[in-house]
Amino acid sequence: MLTLDKVFGAQSVLKNIIRETSLVRAYGIASDCELYLKPENLQITGSFKVRGSAYKIAMLSHEEKAKGVIACSAGNHAQGVALAATKNSIKSIICLPDSAPISKVEATKGFGAEVCLVKGCYDDAYKKALELKESMGYTFVHPFDDENVIAGQGTIALEVLNELDDIDAIVVPVGGGGLISGIAYTAKQIKPSVKVYGVQVAGAPSMYNSIKDKKIECLDTVQTIADGIAVKQPGENTFKYVKKYVDDIALVTDDEVSSAILALIEKQKMIAEGAGAAAVAAVMFGKFDLKGKKVVSIVSGGNIDVTSLSRVIERGLFKAGRSSTLLIELIDKPGQLSDISRIIADCGANVTGVHYEKGDTESVNGCFLRVAMETKNYEHIQLIMQSLENEGFKIK
Repeated sequence: MLTLDKVFGAQSVLKNIIRETSLVRAYGIASDCELYLKPENLQITGSFKVRGSAYKIAMLSHEEKAKGVIACSAGNHAQGVALAATKNSIKSIICLPDSAPISKVEATKGFGAEVCLVKGCYDDAYKKALELKESMGYTFVHPFDDENVIAGQGTIALEVLNELDDIDAIVVPVGGGGLISGIAYTAKQIKPSVKVYGVQVAGAPSMYNSIKDKKIECLDTVQTIADGIAVKQPGENTFKYVKKYVDDIALVTDDEVSSAILALIEKQKMIAEGAGAAAVAAVMFGKFDLKGKKVVSIVSGGNIDVTSLSRVIERGLFKAGRSSTLLIELIDKPGQLSDISRIIADCGANVTGVHYEKGDTESVNGCFLRVAMETKNYEHIQLIMQSLENEGFKIK
């Protein structure tokens, strides 16, 4: 059984293993509430996951420790298990989906684990881990559906409430539900008035659908940049705790997550992975009624692959209107590019790319000019388009 005493016990066990991450007041991200960030992206291993896995491993018997542990993960839980096992001189094998970022795979190996890559997603890695558990006698460390793991994650709520006792709401990313289960249970036991909100991505709404339909459901596929919360099916324990203690769950899009990653970089100088930025995205885009409230968003992890980060930033720039492309139909004659460049410059934008294209135009001498620009926002883009049209250019 999950109890508050168990969560406090986990806090004591983890004292010399984890880093207590202090809240950071966030400015310029959400204008209608007082937003604080719980930067678990700065946690040892770069994610909150080490809390649950380290407590689970600490609670194993001598016999279980002697046989070793096995786990499956999209990456962050893997690193937590690997670190905790290595600290206890225990053998660890981690099954990861072959789609996991290279940085997470290498980090897992770096913490001392043996890695087994499995074709597919998290759920496929999960099945493989269970097979190895049965055949080799390892202890399986579940990434979310285990009450010791949940208790470890609940220590986040203890830290939040200790640092900010007049909080109104905690916003938490949701994959399988271990993090929000621990936080919601603990927060509601200590301060029942605190609202706990969950956030999933539209491409992996397993808990969202399950709560809405009042039964555990399994998705056929998941697809999102937030790989850390791309889980097809919530756990039995986590579904129970979310149903009982979580006030609401909302969905965010990949574009909104990208915008949140960009905002964290620019406003807070903080790097978050997709899953880590989901709760911030929910606050940024008004998924819950938080006006005038004191809110904590859990930035659950920062283990994003550098190549993925560049694509996410580009996507975030487009979402915010900071980067844009116009397709302009014009007559193929000298001076056109000069006029277009002048108009865009006069509007205060910067041209970053130009591509000349032949195509199906109204005029025999027609062509298309595709212009990429750095802009300020969508209003700025509209000003540029209107200015071009005022001088006779046709925007497609």
